[in-house]
Amino acid sequence: MPFDDTDSDAYDAYWHDDKDPPVQPLTRQEAQALAARHPSMSVWHVLAAQAAFGVLVALVWGVLSRSSASAVSALYGGAVAVVPSALMARGVFGRGAAGSVGGLLVWEILKLCLTGAMLALAPRVVQPLDWAAMLVTLVLCLKVIGVVLLMWQGRKKNSV
Repeated sequence: MPFDDTDSDAYDAYWHDDKDPPVQPLTRQEAQALAARHPSMSVWHVLAAQAAFGVLVALVWGVLSRSSASAVSALYGGAVAVVPSALMARGVFGRGAAGSVGGLLVWEILKLCLTGAMLALAPRVVQPLDWAAMLVTLVLCLKVIGVVLLMWQGRKKNSV
């Protein structure tokens, strides 16, 4: 039931009936201990896993198809996933990054533009191009991010 602005006693009683204990700031040692118990994952680790998986998929694709063109196309698909993401990570998390929402938006737009440009240039860069190998590898590399994050969450839960 929403409160009327004129009923300030009911408003005060509603918001001041807080059952949560007061929040105490952490000391430096407590904050360091908390950070040590809950380490964060580096974006560079995710990109490394993505790149390694792209190379693995390209090797498998090349062996199964017995075509070097398919392997190169698959490798290019992995690059389409990794290179723009690495550029964005460098811009957002690199030295001198502002860390603003506007900066994140600019880097995301640049990432999308570079991804589109790499896909548009694929027929010129990779000849002959196996579109299926490239696109399947691209999609699989993009899905690796979720798998790595799920594995990280499982590892954190097991270590606590």
